[in-house]
Amino acid sequence: MKSGFVAIIGRPNVGKSTLLNSILSKKVSIVTDKSQTTRNNIKGIYNNDEVQIVFVDTPGIHKPKQKLGEEMDKMAYGALSDVDAVVLVVDAGQSYGPGDEFLLEKIKNVKAPIFLVFNKIDLTDIVKITKLKEIYSEKLPDAIVTEIVAIKSFNIDELLNKIIAILPQGPAYYEVETYTDKDEIFQIKEIIREKALRILRDEVPHSMAVYMNDIDWESNPLHIQATLVVEKDSQKGIVIGAQGKRIKSIGTKARKDIEDLLKKHVFLELFVRVEEDWRNQDKHLKTFGYKTEKN
Repeated sequence: MKSGFVAIIGRPNVGKSTLLNSILSKKVSIVTDKSQTTRNNIKGIYNNDEVQIVFVDTPGIHKPKQKLGEEMDKMAYGALSDVDAVVLVVDAGQSYGPGDEFLLEKIKNVKAPIFLVFNKIDLTDIVKITKLKEIYSEKLPDAIVTEIVAIKSFNIDELLNKIIAILPQGPAYYEVETYTDKDEIFQIKEIIREKALRILRDEVPHSMAVYMNDIDWESNPLHIQATLVVEKDSQKGIVIGAQGKRIKSIGTKARKDIEDLLKKHVFLELFVRVEEDWRNQDKHLKTFGYKTEKN
């Protein structure tokens, strides 16, 4: 059998999480149209009779403005060590710019084979994609190129076959039934955050975290209490909404997905609290699960 670890990297909002979900035919990483939605390295395990691939979905690499961004970049760079391959996802509809140059500079010493994946190929034109290919072929001459549309699962099998071809013989690292390394608490918090991001749109995109207060695993329906953490009093009002309509909507949409995940009826209580400038405070980054461990 073949097996190996594959890091999925790229700039924010290029479709890394959508690609992972498409490969697994399961929702492992939350997806929104907001950049930096993914804040942790999330493993998704692909299995068939002949191969096991442990994909690592990473936060979008960017120039950080807060400690949270620094921690996210550390997670992404950390995923590049000891992997058998790297999948670099590029938005085929966007022109090459300083952010792309910044990312390539950061990964220039990667030893593993690089699979250069042009995503959203349906949203570009021949002039733009040709120019992108010329630039990347000069900078990554040995990269293995594939064009995909992750959201439509177009060419995913072709990409998988190319990755499998270079993987070594090895053991299965996870049980066949396992599809992610993240526990149910992490997944519940991410579902809540996804619904909040989608409902709040541009108003509180990066200033919010989700803290799990309590889960009564013995109750029926399952009683979950969680807190949406923001940085300002004004943001608290935005999250709650007039007559509490927004937080109620977040809870309603999250509860449905949580019930689908757990296969149980759920009673979800959501609260909101303010922690000023939490994205720059190590204690809060650790509490909310965004602090990388020192070696």
